Amino acid sequence: MSEQDNLQPVDGNEEQKPIATTTEETSQAETTPTPEVDPNNEDVVFEEIEASNAEDAEDEGNNERHTIPFKEYDTMSLEALVIELENLVSTEKAQAIKEHVDGIKNEFNSKFNTLIDEKKEEFLNDGGNEIDFYYSSPVQKRFKDAYKDYKGQLHQHYKKIETNLKGNLENRLRIIEDIKSLIGVEENINTTYKHFKDLQEQWRTAGPIPRDKYNNAWNSYHHHVEIFYDFLHLNRDLRDLDFKHNLDLKLKIIERAEELAQDDDTNRSFRELQVLHKMWKEELGPVSKEYREEIWNRFKAATKIIHNKRQAYYDELDKVYEVNLEKKTLIIEKIESLTAEAAKSHNGWQAKIKEIEQLRESFFSAGKVPLKVNESTWAKFKEAVRSFNRKKNVFYKDLKKEQFDNLQKKLDLIKIAEEHKDSTDTETTTPLMKRIQNDWKKIGHVPRKDSDKIWKQFKAACNAYFDKMHSQKNAENEVEVAAFKAKSELLDRLKTLEFTAEKESDLELIKTQIAAWKAIGRVPSNKRFIEGKFNKALDDLFKQVKVSKNEAELIKFENKLDELSNADDSRHLDNERLFIRKKIDEVKAEINQLENNLQFFTNVKADNPLVKEVHANIARHKDSLILWKTKLSKIKALY
Repeated sequence: MSEQDNLQPVDGNEEQKPIATTTEETSQAETTPTPEVDPNNEDVVFEEIEASNAEDAEDEGNNERHTIPFKEYDTMSLEALVIELENLVSTEKAQAIKEHVDGIKNEFNSKFNTLIDEKKEEFLNDGGNEIDFYYSSPVQKRFKDAYKDYKGQLHQHYKKIETNLKGNLENRLRIIEDIKSLIGVEENINTTYKHFKDLQEQWRTAGPIPRDKYNNAWNSYHHHVEIFYDFLHLNRDLRDLDFKHNLDLKLKIIERAEELAQDDDTNRSFRELQVLHKMWKEELGPVSKEYREEIWNRFKAATKIIHNKRQAYYDELDKVYEVNLEKKTLIIEKIESLTAEAAKSHNGWQAKIKEIEQLRESFFSAGKVPLKVNESTWAKFKEAVRSFNRKKNVFYKDLKKEQFDNLQKKLDLIKIAEEHKDSTDTETTTPLMKRIQNDWKKIGHVPRKDSDKIWKQFKAACNAYFDKMHSQKNAENEVEVAAFKAKSELLDRLKTLEFTAEKESDLELIKTQIAAWKAIGRVPSNKRFIEGKFNKALDDLFKQVKVSKNEAELIKFENKLDELSNADDSRHLDNERLFIRKKIDEVKAEINQLENNLQFFTNVKADNPLVKEVHANIARHKDSLILWKTKLSKIKALY
């Protein structure tokens, strides 16, 4: 077997040409395929290298490779997607952005279809007929224009490639025919050889050809090169010189391959090995037959070592990919679980959205998965996220409807507030205004664009009423402040009051002061403490004229009743009556308890201090009971 027979073109450029993923997240998708070949099958190993070199033979010169970053297209708005597409089409080569454009197109169509569904539902909800529905958008037109521009550029690119490939193929076939014509030509052999070397140089620079023509063209070229070398036996010196030159270069290729076999960077080694095979095959001619088998076996052995190391590397990588697959599967399950547990509030959904975002980031950083499940794993992840988004959108759609209902409720309250803002019936209107303010607080959110406007309108109506009411009260307060000042002055005069030692006349003088106090009127609510000071002053006066405690209490009570009966709110009088009833019940209970306690002193004399103390307490409580009952009878008289 000759070296050329063994050099069946091989493959292996796994990392040179990314495998396209489905959509916008290609940057996160797994693009490095794992070779599924038998490392012991030499034919398969070399076919792997040959296939890749044949592909490069078609693409060479047309693929300026550089990395164009992928973006998270699913997070972009329709406007942002169009801007990204326009930028790519205007700044990058069409052949370099196919995967990017496919991702943008898929995401744009998905989001635009969702938008159309929403618009259609709104149209039908507003009473429209489905057959009349039509929706278009400027952003859709921009997208179509940019996509059309991209397709046009791509068409021109492939048309140009097709023309170039066809021309290059014709040129290479012409070179082969020229080599064939050198055989048997009657001219100086040195001239013929120089012509041959010129044709070889033309072959090396002839440019790419269609990959399906690559092997046939190369085999035909190599075949006729061999025939030409056989023809050179007429000039053995030229042939041997060329054989030696080719041998020296092939030995250098072998030495470099053997160095690569020791390199730990398997991918880099394999890429350079492809270049070495291409040089061996396309740039160098044959060597003497005595060396052909030996050097080919050395080159083949180094190739096998590199390939086996690379296969072992991918075997280990597969294990890592399987672990990554488990991680990503778990993340997808968590997203599905979060989707199943629907939130019931805006805050709940916001918390879930943050969790989903964290899970998305974890998914993208989890690493690559096996190529055979890459597409399906990505599809499951994308569907899980979209299912969550659909459920979230339904919630916010319902929330939007609820907000419009809330808006109507608040507009109704605004109407009530504006209808009563000028009312002078404070007794009826004040509770009403307070109630609608409380109702306003209980109503939920309204659309944000209306929130500030209606709040200002409602607040203005409420403030108009309460400001008017407060201005009226301020006028009343001026009278009450004057009353407080007058009562303070009367309180000072009580300290200098002189009595005649005649109880009746002195008592009448005190009653006159009480009447004067009543006549002054009410004081501000925050100054009501002056009533306590007045009662304390009366106690001192009653002691001076030797009026009994109960009699003094009744006089003060009558004064208090006058104030309560003249108050605007009758609840104060009701509360006083309830308070007195409660005190009567408490005193009766205390008397019963004390009388029951006396039963424990059956063998104790009546002059026992404890017994005497109990009897005294009973007497005091009975006097107190009489006083409370008298107060109750007086308050009843008012009803």
